[in-house]
Amino acid sequence: MLQLVRKSPRFFLLAVCAAVALRIFFILRFPHISDDSFVYGDIAKNWLQHGMYGLTGDHRIYPTYIRLPGYPAFLAAVFAVFGVEHYRAVLFIQMFVDIGTCFLIADLARRVCSARAAKLAFLFAAICPFLANYTAAALSETLEIFFTVLALDFAISALTASHDNGRWICCGLAVGAAILIRPDGGILLISIGLYLFAAFFKSLRSLTQNASSGSTNLLRAGLIVAVVSLSLLIPWTIRNWNTFHAFQPLAPRYANEQDEFAPLGFNRWVKTWMVEYDSVEEIYWNVPGDKIDLNKLPGRAFDSSSQRLQTAQVVDAYNAALDIDTRLDQQFAALAAARIHHNPLRYYVVLPLARITDMWMRPRTELLPPDPRWWEFNDDKRWLAVALAFGVLNLAYVVAAFLGALRARKLAYISLLLEFIVLRSLFLGTIESPEPRYTIECYPMIIVFAAIFFALRNKTPDSVPQ
Repeated sequence: MLQLVRKSPRFFLLAVCAAVALRIFFILRFPHISDDSFVYGDIAKNWLQHGMYGLTGDHRIYPTYIRLPGYPAFLAAVFAVFGVEHYRAVLFIQMFVDIGTCFLIADLARRVCSARAAKLAFLFAAICPFLANYTAAALSETLEIFFTVLALDFAISALTASHDNGRWICCGLAVGAAILIRPDGGILLISIGLYLFAAFFKSLRSLTQNASSGSTNLLRAGLIVAVVSLSLLIPWTIRNWNTFHAFQPLAPRYANEQDEFAPLGFNRWVKTWMVEYDSVEEIYWNVPGDKIDLNKLPGRAFDSSSQRLQTAQVVDAYNAALDIDTRLDQQFAALAAARIHHNPLRYYVVLPLARITDMWMRPRTELLPPDPRWWEFNDDKRWLAVALAFGVLNLAYVVAAFLGALRARKLAYISLLLEFIVLRSLFLGTIESPEPRYTIECYPMIIVFAAIFFALRNKTPDSVPQ
């Protein structure tokens, strides 16, 4: 990659300037410090100042495991240098991390396709507002994206370098870092593992000596990545066992404390009808604490008039208390069970696919002022225009990536990138809250495929290089 930069210094200098300008614009104009940011920040501050990985509450600090230590460690490092709760410094450092991600995306495109694809991928990543927008958010996405691309780049580098053990170790470290930042980083490990597993069995079909050596290398590579990445979780797992007497190698599914009630029945009921992100903002995030407006539930939330009446009764009971106890959660669970029994195909197939589609195709303005109900066209004209523009741009990236994947089908290692996108999308279909940010980790691969599409636009499938 360094050689490519030296060959085209003017191109990369201008692209870097554009990338920096775009990210500074988001940081200065639309900084995003959310409740989640303050949770991460509180843990980092207590870890830094008191040596306890915990949250502040009731005039004391209590240990917690609701967040993995990767992002709090990053915040603690920034706070140690620039001052506690200096979130502006965090955002600017994330900007440089994201610029590094642009170079990694370009290197990924270079390894799987060509130098031309690498330059296009760098440009597409540099000017991508969706990646740039998250550098202005004190959230874990920017770091997670960086380590995801780093792991995949090391994996493909090792595959092209006769399975260099050092590169596989670096791949494992990057995977482990991704898992320590977000628990769904484990999908990265599964993707790489499945790819190596499939390649291993493919090599076993050949009886040649080279194939035997290759299968051994693949097996060793898989073991190295798994052992190295999972070993990074050992200190965290031991800490949780010693502190909470619980086996918790990641973080709780619903980010709840050990003695905190998680409304599983309510979550399952939500999962029987939720598809759009606006329902996440209007209902899911507001429970418990705010009232549920029955009129904001979509028509698919009711299978009959009697079920609508039953749902209204349960919702009224919640609205009276603004909290969910065990008894009320069981009522939500009963509603969910009846709906699943009535139409299991909808619950297990149709709704997951609909949520996946919504996460991929919705305008990526979740960190910006536009109304999430953009299709009602009742927002301020300026923000409506932003939503429409972001929607069209996202569609352009995705369509170009799809066409690029078709053209790249004969390129080596493309299946690894596709596998990651598919596995992550299928996983996201199983969760009840369809947030577009959950697909942002896949966007570097979308950019790579889009770059391949334009890089190979004058070539037929038969002329694609191997």
